[in-house]
Amino acid sequence: MRTYKFTTKISDKGTIKIPYNPELFDKEVDIVIVTKTSGKSKHPKATEFVNKWAGFLKNTNTEKSKYDYLSDKYK
Repeated sequence: MRTYKFTTKISDKGTIKIPYNPELFDKEVDIVIVTKTSGKSKHPKATEFVNKWAGFLKNTNTEKSKYDYLSDKYK
């Protein structure tokens, strides 16, 4: 099964135009519609990631947690 991807727009009357492709003529196909997100890409920029997660463990003592985990693991 071959997959095709076309970027198009649904008109105000509800019609969809796809490129001319005789290979698809008289064939049964499945249509999947995925809306585009406007403005933001699906992956945040590095600075957005850092701003979101920087300091979320601030002032947290992780040494005791590490010690407890390792002590439990190697009993």
